[in-house]
Amino acid sequence: MASTLEPYDTVADAELPRTERSRQKADRRAAILAAAATLFAERGYAGVTIEDLGAAVGVSGPAVYRHFPGKAAVLAAILQGASQSLLDGAERVLGEAPDAAHALRSLIRFHVEFSLREADVIVVQDRELEQLDRGARHEVRLLQRRYVEHWVDTLSRLRPDRAETELRFRAHAAFGLLNSTPHSARIPGRRPADGTIRGILEEMAWASLMS
Repeated sequence: MASTLEPYDTVADAELPRTERSRQKADRRAAILAAAATLFAERGYAGVTIEDLGAAVGVSGPAVYRHFPGKAAVLAAILQGASQSLLDGAERVLGEAPDAAHALRSLIRFHVEFSLREADVIVVQDRELEQLDRGARHEVRLLQRRYVEHWVDTLSRLRPDRAETELRFRAHAAFGLLNSTPHSARIPGRRPADGTIRGILEEMAWASLMS
């Protein structure tokens, strides 16, 4: 049975140094987000309660409110965090790439790693984006557009003979390919080793973008 102990409710917790309390709070928040991504992917957003989220990390449902004002805020944090992570990662790999070809391969490799590591998050994003309120949904889409533009800009340096609309279409098609892996991985007997998956996805994405 999951513990119902809420964080920092004991004398021992209260006497922890502020930095330790902050670290524990951050760790608990991250644990809630990870558990929520898994539960939302498995059951759907509507099929998960605050009590489910608390039980998944060993606290009472009300303890979740110490970190998030409600279930909608949890979903927003997952999707906004994922979009920001993608954008930050793209900017990092582009800053390290010596030329456009290396930049595109690095973007592909980065997105493949993200799709394999954050499979639950990708499933949730595909299914539940419209559950966000207008402001949160706008922020997610803005971050996503900025991410796409990095791909389009990189492609335009490699394929100056192609129209921008085509390059944007190719980028979105590549995302569809790369983001399909979390769905197929849930089908028993359909998933090869991660190393094989990476190679297949990188090769197919490069071909679809550069053919």
